Amino acid sequence: MSSWDRDSLWGKSVLFMQRATAEDRESALFGLWASLGLELLARATVSKTSPVLLAEPDKEHRNVLHVLGIGSTNAPKSVSMTQVLSLCRLLVPGFTDDEVKSATALVNRRNEELHSGGAAFATFPTQTWLTGFYACCRILAEHQGESLESLFGVEEAKAASAMLEKKESNVLSQVKGLIVAHQRVFQAKPELERQQLSGAAEGFANDLCHRGHHRVICPACASVATVQGDTYGGERLEHRDGKIIVRENVVPTKFECLACQLTLTGYHSLVAAGVGDHFTHRAEYDPSDYYELIDPNDHETMSKYAEDNGYYFFSND
Repeated sequence: MSSWDRDSLWGKSVLFMQRATAEDRESALFGLWASLGLELLARATVSKTSPVLLAEPDKEHRNVLHVLGIGSTNAPKSVSMTQVLSLCRLLVPGFTDDEVKSATALVNRRNEELHSGGAAFATFPTQTWLTGFYACCRILAEHQGESLESLFGVEEAKAASAMLEKKESNVLSQVKGLIVAHQRVFQAKPELERQQLSGAAEGFANDLCHRGHHRVICPACASVATVQGDTYGGERLEHRDGKIIVRENVVPTKFECLACQLTLTGYHSLVAAGVGDHFTHRAEYDPSDYYELIDPNDHETMSKYAEDNGYYFFSND
């Protein structure tokens, strides 16, 4: 069993979380142990897909081979926490840029605490990071089939859940207020103007759909609006009728309505507004475009390619 397998990393993250929750909340050690536990939790999440993803790439593939139980027994080198968080955003639905930002703030404080003379966590009050930390933990734990309770224990999980519920309630209240305000302004406009704005919004949305956006109905004015977001899970390719069809799952993070000017940012805000459903982006390519193939009869392009890559190209003309 590799030290990078999911079970080992999960077990150690639970241990570090126990160390964190045993500290006083105003103690710098609470933040330090929490940041260490979060890193192990994120690495366990990536390892759930494959421990190989944690191996730092090298020319001889020593790190990957070590994970596979082949080759040297020397301690392998793993990818940075920045790369781990990027992988979590790619692999985990719901782990959006907001969560990456929250986790990165803790990681940066941890680095400052361990690699400098500064008291990083002593000047980082829990009110600025604790809710975001719990949100990251819940998403990463649930992706592994776990829960806040199995990560923290019953009492700490209750406190974390209560804090997250309060945040979600506040977001819902704020979003509802924005929707009502934009609805009132839109309804106050003359009917003809409303119709013109809705028509223009629909045309705008249709154009954006060809650029990765997704059409939804605006919760404020009922016009056609769009959402866009972050892809996760990788591309899925299908060859059909001489075309290559690429599908990517998307978690929506931004909403925009041209008709009433309502804009929302952040996955949780979109969920509160009822426009947070995940969607699939579909694109169609010619094989030559997708694989960037060069027409052998295109002498100009062939010559440039050869020149850029240090080859010689001779034309028969």
